[in-house]
Amino acid sequence: MKKLLYLVLLSPIAVFSQHDHMQMAPDSTSTHNHSEMPGMNHAFSLNLPMSRNGSGTSWLPDDSPIYGGMFHAKDWMFMAHGNLFVRYNHQDVSRKGSRGAEEFDAPNWFMFMGQRKVGEKGLFHFNAMFSFDALTGGNSGYPLLFQSGEAYRGNALVDRQHPHDLFSELSVSYTQAFSEKSDVFVYVGYPGEPALGPTAFMHRPSALYNPDAPLTHHWVDATHITFGVATIGYRYSRFKIEASSFTGREPDEHRYNFDTPRFDSYSARLSFNPNQNWSLQVSHGFLKSPEALHLNEDVNRTTTSANYAKKLENGSFNAVALWGMNKSAGHDSENAALLEASWQKRKLAIYGRYEFVEKSSEELSLENTFGERIFPVNVITLGANYELLSVGKLRLAGGGQFSVYAASSSLDNLYGKNPVAVEAYIRLYPGLMM
Repeated sequence: MKKLLYLVLLSPIAVFSQHDHMQMAPDSTSTHNHSEMPGMNHAFSLNLPMSRNGSGTSWLPDDSPIYGGMFHAKDWMFMAHGNLFVRYNHQDVSRKGSRGAEEFDAPNWFMFMGQRKVGEKGLFHFNAMFSFDALTGGNSGYPLLFQSGEAYRGNALVDRQHPHDLFSELSVSYTQAFSEKSDVFVYVGYPGEPALGPTAFMHRPSALYNPDAPLTHHWVDATHITFGVATIGYRYSRFKIEASSFTGREPDEHRYNFDTPRFDSYSARLSFNPNQNWSLQVSHGFLKSPEALHLNEDVNRTTTSANYAKKLENGSFNAVALWGMNKSAGHDSENAALLEASWQKRKLAIYGRYEFVEKSSEELSLENTFGERIFPVNVITLGANYELLSVGKLRLAGGGQFSVYAASSSLDNLYGKNPVAVEAYIRLYPGLMM
């Protein structure tokens, strides 16, 4: 395991060190064609800045920072990105309950992408994303109080965040521009991400410093790894509308294979970037049998979100507010909300997250004790991240955070009253593209 971590830490250096800077578009609301400047355009438009790229086909604000390394080969532009935490995680440091756990683990993901022009108005793009979560943390994932979703060895994962699949995205897309304001694209992934929800948490600038998946994950952006996705979208000026057909079933516990594509679910999303600082979206989707342990339960998911980004002198401020709702036949709707922000100045970053989630007794594997019931769960997290050193394009930082949970008093016998989680980590990531 030590040799594996060593290789994971060092293998991106050659890629990230290739290119240390990139000029960005000066005005994201402009319709100026950036296609004559290599490496500057968006993944799904020759006329938008790269900083608008989110996960899948989602949008971020144009003022969002970009971390990664870029290099060119003939007509191609390539980029690498990633995030690796090596940490100590104790989910109930006050030892108030029986469900908290502690361990050393290493949440991680790595991404490689490339694109090239096709003729004067066409653009081809591919994404490849990988995660070694199952190797560095185990197939049962890492401890996270009140988290739920997916299964392992026939049992629901509760109070643990599932690991992500080794192949988290393998997608291709083609975009055709009609004018500087208008283009249409097709995106196919196996796996990939449908047009549902905001940019997934791993790719939000406001969440890059936090190694934990949000408790709202399965209410908002859990479809970011879907085995079988086809999306078509159309952009006009600052608006984009898109629709997807995809596999509703969440990935199984075998993290190194390719699950069966089903294309039994659908979604639609409307996005709007009014200026360079804001990105708004609303989306709805039908998910066929997302949970393997509850095959008869389909889910209707609705989300809305607002992302904010602002460049500062020697830093940036990024924030997001989002809401999601899951509704299954015969069950009450379950709501989730998140507020998240990060402030970065030179080598220091301070970040925070607040979440409210309605967890059912079924989600927490407590239906035999409480019957059908909804439990409100609140958590607030505060943390800091400080850059320690740099090697070429790579940065190494140290950080830590603490979380305080507040849930229904009915759960005090299991979780204790207001349990506290503490984490300390070293983080490896690529530097900022200027």
